[in-house]
Amino acid sequence: MRPSLLAILLACASSVVTAQTSPPATTLIPSAIIASSASSPASAPLTLVQALELAHRANPTLLSAAQHLAAVRSQEVTAGLRQNPVGIVGGQMLTLGPDDPNGPNFYQGGVQRLFERGNKRQIRVENARSTTLVTGFQLDDQRRQIDLSVRQAFSRMLFAQAALRISEDNLESYRKTVSLMQVRLDAGDVDRTDFDRIELQLAGFENDFDNATLVLKQGSISLQTLLGVTSPTDDFAIRGTLEPPSITATLDDLRNEALANRPDLKAAEAQIAANDAAVKLAVANGTADPTIEAEYERSGHANTAGGSINIPLRMFDRNQGEKERTRYELESSRLALAAARNQVLSDVDGAWAAYLAAQSQTQRYRSKYLAEAAHVRDNLEFSYRNGNTALLDYLSALADYRQVNLSALNANLQLLLALEQLSFTAQTEVTP
Repeated sequence: MRPSLLAILLACASSVVTAQTSPPATTLIPSAIIASSASSPASAPLTLVQALELAHRANPTLLSAAQHLAAVRSQEVTAGLRQNPVGIVGGQMLTLGPDDPNGPNFYQGGVQRLFERGNKRQIRVENARSTTLVTGFQLDDQRRQIDLSVRQAFSRMLFAQAALRISEDNLESYRKTVSLMQVRLDAGDVDRTDFDRIELQLAGFENDFDNATLVLKQGSISLQTLLGVTSPTDDFAIRGTLEPPSITATLDDLRNEALANRPDLKAAEAQIAANDAAVKLAVANGTADPTIEAEYERSGHANTAGGSINIPLRMFDRNQGEKERTRYELESSRLALAAARNQVLSDVDGAWAAYLAAQSQTQRYRSKYLAEAAHVRDNLEFSYRNGNTALLDYLSALADYRQVNLSALNANLQLLLALEQLSFTAQTEVTP
């Protein structure tokens, strides 16, 4: 049965993919992207590095997360504010006429202020800074996710470009075969039934070409959307290669890199510091804060001064609930850090296993099956044109050649996928 190019493309399009930079490509960069980039001229196709830079500057998800970080950081200002003093002005028994039997006028002025105990202000600032640090690492992790999405879309488009070239080459080659069979039909060397069976196969090649064109267009739209383009255009192209590079990193190297650099793990570590500060703040908020007041009074011709201090008696509410809650939250964050470390190592180990499997599959196609499929197709095509091979054998060889070529291309993509997953899970560029 004839293999479906669309099925292979769609299966690969749903996978996590990667891309490397180097030559091929075509077309223009949309004006929306050019406006946000002062790098290359409008006629140059994008490289992976350029695409990542544009995503960092224009991807709305990243821009939103950056604004959120700025909003969280502004809470440090609020946390560091001191208590405002309160001014007091009053008057009693004011004379409303020339003679007032109630006595002399009484005026009062003063100021009072609450003084925080337990180092509350410094702990609030520490807690706010810890929260900012956690949010910053979360932004880094979101950027890591966006980078992977851009790499995936970039590789899907590279794959679609290569698949389109293969389907186009196959279509042109088979059209030549149909033309030669037409000559043999006219000469009486083949019968009409055999010719019709050959010509019917042309529909499959044409469908493959149309499907590959569609997948390329969809990949272009996906990538432009990730780059922040609000209205994707057709005059967009990228340049890169699907040739998988070799790596020198070992599994232990990648595990160490991941433990040292993964932003989600750093966020889990910073969350412990933030929860520890929250515990300290809950304890500090359980202390009583005195309010001190100084005042001046004038009664008739007499001037007096006074003062007072008000201390809440924390007999019942000593912030026990918050103290208990924050302690549990602190222990929860410690356990979450242990789980995050285990997950990081599991991610790296899984990505490494996928890389080894993909490398083995790619090597088989490159070292053996591609050459064999081409050899069988060429031999059977020559033999059939000279009347020495059955039609079914020739058509089977054509189908095998198409399938092997697409499978080899897909194997390259899967290897890049695995390499990109390694970079993603280890938070390091594994390719040289």
